[in-house]
Amino acid sequence: MTADVRLRRGRGSLGFSFFVQGVTFALLVTRIPAIQDQYGISDGLLPAFLAAVPVLAGVASVGTEHLVKRVAPGTVLRWAQPLVLLALLGAGAGTRMWHVALALGAFGLAVGALDASMNMLGVSLQQTYGRSIMLGFHASYSLGGIVGASAAWAGAHWHLSLFTSYLPAVVVLLPLAFIGSRYYVDRRAADGKAAGSPGTEGAEKGLGAGGFTLLLPLCLVMACAYIGDSTVSNWSAKYLQDVLDSSEQLATVPYNVYMVTTLIGRAVGDLGVRRFGAVAVVRAGTLVAAAGFAVVAAAPGAWVGMLGFTLLGIGLCVIVPQTFAAAGRLFPGASDTAIARLNIFNYVGFLVGAPLVGALGDAWSYRGAMLVPMALVLVTLLYARSFAAEGARYGGGHERPRVVDVGRGGNEV
Repeated sequence: MTADVRLRRGRGSLGFSFFVQGVTFALLVTRIPAIQDQYGISDGLLPAFLAAVPVLAGVASVGTEHLVKRVAPGTVLRWAQPLVLLALLGAGAGTRMWHVALALGAFGLAVGALDASMNMLGVSLQQTYGRSIMLGFHASYSLGGIVGASAAWAGAHWHLSLFTSYLPAVVVLLPLAFIGSRYYVDRRAADGKAAGSPGTEGAEKGLGAGGFTLLLPLCLVMACAYIGDSTVSNWSAKYLQDVLDSSEQLATVPYNVYMVTTLIGRAVGDLGVRRFGAVAVVRAGTLVAAAGFAVVAAAPGAWVGMLGFTLLGIGLCVIVPQTFAAAGRLFPGASDTAIARLNIFNYVGFLVGAPLVGALGDAWSYRGAMLVPMALVLVTLLYARSFAAEGARYGGGHERPRVVDVGRGGNEV
């Protein structure tokens, strides 16, 4: 197999993995009210359940940092993704509180390994390609989110049980994801070395002295972006239903709208990064996201609220992929370690965002609570220059030659 075909297959299979995770996550978060009703989870206890998932995911991300020193990230992803799908099915199949606790615990641990390894592969492929492609992977995630949210809407519309709603997705996607995992390409494969072969263990020595200080601005940006994202994923349905008086069916729509706009933004985002650079793209996205939160907070009804979620999707969609890409550029020799540590702040954002909005909503108002993630997202403007690593914008005069070495020989990609 030629190098360019191998890379294209690797890029396509990883894109499908992002798609599957988008479907899975959307099916979970858009049916949170239904999960709450099925298991009798009170409003006071719900934030604890929502917080447990990112805590466990953060633990798994730390473990993945050490695991990929011995096995390839593609191997971790190959086994983590089926576990995430099965945990989703388990969350819809139970009847007792401990059933959902066990299922969400498994989901959290598996999704931490999945997110870390998936973005490790994406960053290493971007480094191999020599141009911005990370937004494309996250666009696949957004497309999956649209499919998953649409399936959730159908389940709510036809009053299907959670298990009945989740089963078709798991039956279809699990074998396809496992077959596609045969074609993953990571840095070790690009260097012609298999996981566990001589010279691959311990190839990454860590971030070095002062490395985490250099990474910290990106960690703060990641946390703030995911506080915003978790506000949409965890509270948009309840916000429309409880604050803006929408129906249960309509309450599943904002997340779908959000994912549609993230798909559009990410589909063209790589072109924007190549043309204008990551700093300009991230700054513009931050301002649009802040405007979206303001519209949601002031919305007089469901349709204006959905306009706000539309702006949120356009704004937030560029920040997370570019943060992962920037970490890989800052530590080209230790990108797996940087991605794993940065990924922890993904879950810090979810851990803070979900209970923070819920607590402020109960103690004050959910409208007022929307202004807090707005302010936190604006913090990104203070650290936007962290995305301007020298010679790393992959476009607009900064693109490196597109010659790669995969196994034997180099080819244009």
